[in-house]
Amino acid sequence: MREFVEFECTTCRRRNYTGDKNKKAHPERLELKKFCPFCRKHTVHKEQK
Repeated sequence: MREFVEFECTTCRRRNYTGDKNKKAHPERLELKKFCPFCRKHTVHKEQK
């Protein structure tokens, strides 16, 4: 039941990363602190559809 998700930078709104997660076990949206190559710094990336 793993599905692919995209992560969007909260600062510049670009979708930089993809990943997968088990939606049955974790239905809430993920927030990860990752490096944004467009902002050139570490920012919070939120899960998008």
